Amino acid sequence: MTIESIIGAIVIGAVIGALGRLLLPGRQPIGWILTIVVGIVAALVGTLIAQVLGVETTRGIDWIELVMQLVLAVVGVGLVAGLRRGSRT
Repeated sequence: MTIESIIGAIVIGAVIGALGRLLLPGRQPIGWILTIVVGIVAALVGTLIAQVLGVETTRGIDWIELVMQLVLAVVGVGLVAGLRRGSRT
């Protein structure tokens, strides 16, 4: 694992997490670092699921994989926000 791949995962995770947070309606009581962590996990799991399902890797944007990652990010942000909200009451 190179430093470029680690930085790339952080950047992609930040983008996926932020998009997942934006797509989820309402206010989420989680910080940006937790959003990035959820985005990184969603990006990794989405890529793994796409590979298991046999989604072809293409030059350019892999739309099916991206949709999987975004759906997982929305679910992940919702779960983490719900857990955070539940622990504060």
